[in-house]
Amino acid sequence: MTIKHTANLTSIEHYPLVSKSEQTGSLTTESRLPDWFKVKAPGGENFLEIRRKIKEAGLNTVCEEAACPNIGECWDRGTATFMILGDTCTRACSYCNVKTGWPGTTDPSEPFRVAFTIQKMGLSYAVITSVDRDDLSDYGSVIFAHTIAQVRRTTPECKIEVLIPDFEGDFDSLERVIQARPHVLNHNIETTRRVFKKVRPRGNYDLSLDLLERVKAINPYMPSKSGMMVGLGETRFEVLETMEDLRSAGCDLLTIGQYLRPSNRHHPIIRFYLPEEFKELQQLGLKMGFKHVASGPLVRSSYHADDQHNAAVDKILEAAHS
Repeated sequence: MTIKHTANLTSIEHYPLVSKSEQTGSLTTESRLPDWFKVKAPGGENFLEIRRKIKEAGLNTVCEEAACPNIGECWDRGTATFMILGDTCTRACSYCNVKTGWPGTTDPSEPFRVAFTIQKMGLSYAVITSVDRDDLSDYGSVIFAHTIAQVRRTTPECKIEVLIPDFEGDFDSLERVIQARPHVLNHNIETTRRVFKKVRPRGNYDLSLDLLERVKAINPYMPSKSGMMVGLGETRFEVLETMEDLRSAGCDLLTIGQYLRPSNRHHPIIRFYLPEEFKELQQLGLKMGFKHVASGPLVRSSYHADDQHNAAVDKILEAAHS
């Protein structure tokens, strides 16, 4: 593994966030969320115990770093999403709350610490994700593979879902992760084609679709998954178009949730979708052929991931034997 020598990324400038054509109405008053966004404040016994174990192991979770609104519910259920490869991302996506910089180092003990913590927590399903590590020659894929292998060794009954970055289109890195045999391979498209470059200036919409398509080429039986946010200025037609793009790439599982602005420095919320709109998107996704669609205001990529995995496996095996 080698470190790329590239200029510091802390001064990245975002693309213009909202064009005049996207401002179809007055911006939502974000300080007053709709009633359906009320969630229980975290602090239950399981929540506090999980937080203690994660801190003791010196690990990061996307639940905390990305200010996920479901942290209380998920941690109280005894599930968490681990974020490996540090807490500093080499990208500067305008919707994301993770800090940006050029980390330059990795921790070879991290796979062991993650595996030990999962074993100690007695998890039956674990989600492992990471920051983007464009500073590394392998984009962090070796640490991903080692983490999967260690979890399989220490807790063989635990199902593993990985939520990976795009590896800048390096498909050797993708194959390395898939060959480590996670149970679900997730890569988020995040938004529609038109909005994509404004909120993910260093990403590529078509590259993300190519990555998901490659998953099936490497392992036809591995469930693939993606997620997107709404409320960034996209139209309903564009959401459906992106859903169709994902299905054309062979994507099995889909999550759709409302974008929530982490701070005033981030992309504004253009509008809030109604609960019934999320329900409609779920129904349309199932008609398109997704094996499971989780769609709702507070849905995030790892929300009830175990339920999605079970639905995918059942339908993939059913199709294979039909």
